[in-house]
Amino acid sequence: MRPTDVRIRAVSFAFEDFRYRTPLKFGGVPVTEVTLLNVTMTVETAAGAVAEGFGSMPLGNVWAWPSKEFTYGQTMGFMKQIAARISKVYGECNLVGHPIRITHELEKQFVSLDPNAPRLATFVVASAFDAALHDAYGKAHGLNCYHTYESPFFDDDLGDYLNADFTGEKLNRYLACEPQRTMPLYHLVGALDPLTPADVVSPVGDSGPEHLIDWIRRDGLTHLKIKLNGDDLDWDVRRIVSVHTVASQAVPERDYRFSLDFNERCPNVEYLLEVLRRVEADAPVGYARIQYVEQPTARDLRANPSNRMHEAAKLKPVVIDESLLDLESLLMARDLGYTGVAFKACKGQTQSLLLAAATQKLGLFRCVQDLTCPGASLIHSAGLAAHIPGVAAIEANSRQFVPAANEEWEGRFPGLFATTDGQLNTGQLTGLGLGATL
Repeated sequence: MRPTDVRIRAVSFAFEDFRYRTPLKFGGVPVTEVTLLNVTMTVETAAGAVAEGFGSMPLGNVWAWPSKEFTYGQTMGFMKQIAARISKVYGECNLVGHPIRITHELEKQFVSLDPNAPRLATFVVASAFDAALHDAYGKAHGLNCYHTYESPFFDDDLGDYLNADFTGEKLNRYLACEPQRTMPLYHLVGALDPLTPADVVSPVGDSGPEHLIDWIRRDGLTHLKIKLNGDDLDWDVRRIVSVHTVASQAVPERDYRFSLDFNERCPNVEYLLEVLRRVEADAPVGYARIQYVEQPTARDLRANPSNRMHEAAKLKPVVIDESLLDLESLLMARDLGYTGVAFKACKGQTQSLLLAAATQKLGLFRCVQDLTCPGASLIHSAGLAAHIPGVAAIEANSRQFVPAANEEWEGRFPGLFATTDGQLNTGQLTGLGLGATL
């Protein structure tokens, strides 16, 4: 056991439920609630120092386990069962070392815990445990986690975790030790969200924004993520043009950026190409503002080899989201014409860091998304975005859809859970561990 190594001494977990402020339509399904998985993990160093880490993540079952066979409650129940099994795996772990080394070994067991579970659902559950381990490790050494991804804490050869192309390379080459000071906020415009006062049918009535114009003016927004249907071409084109028009009217002098999120519902790449062509024809300025396109077609790349993105990627960066599970899926996506990736903390700190290195070496476009993460999970997600070079903006959807889960965090992290200039204050994410300490 090296002086910087740790071993796991205790693991516990609990669930926390919140109602959404307004429904969020995902993949054609309106979501109205969220369950957080909160994990506490205790580690001990070689010198006998003990530290407790905390990790939290929404169990986004509609996203991670989409199903026509099972109900929302059933898939949520399955993911809770997986949480108990993963807790046991970590709790009974005899490995010593760095969190990346430990989790990388344990991941081999996770996928066998429920053979019927999508790997993505298992990774979402495991991510809270992995976060707690990284958090505990940083605290055990009195450091922010991003200072523990270099020698003497972690100097492993990346070739042992990725492939031979990374032989001799170290992780710290691909990460910034200090976070970006500020990052633009990507605001989510859901398919159900009203754009103007005339669109408001049932006001929330809580003194918060009721429509997109309110949000833009209150928060100083410059980046808008537009949720689309993927199965109604006319509606999708109108929605993009309408968001562009409304934003331009709300603050005419502002230079906006848009991302388009189809949540894998486009039937083929021709659908995406037609959307882009028609938007360019109807609103050329709006088209120019499109920064990238997220996961337009089915997540199972191997089962859908005809979904090649080469032509679309000549127009805009096309990134994988749900498809990104490991280096193999990343390389497959690249071969199918994808030119970027969307990292999510809910796929695990360990995996996100390793794939961040891979995407940079491959020269791919990079963005970070947050699965509507509140509280500690947003701090975790924001930390990734602020430390991976090349990530231009950050998502923070919880301030829109589940602000109640952020209330106890807002005062401790000013400018991260709320903004008035369209920027989030990521420069403050320098605390011990992952920094999510109340």
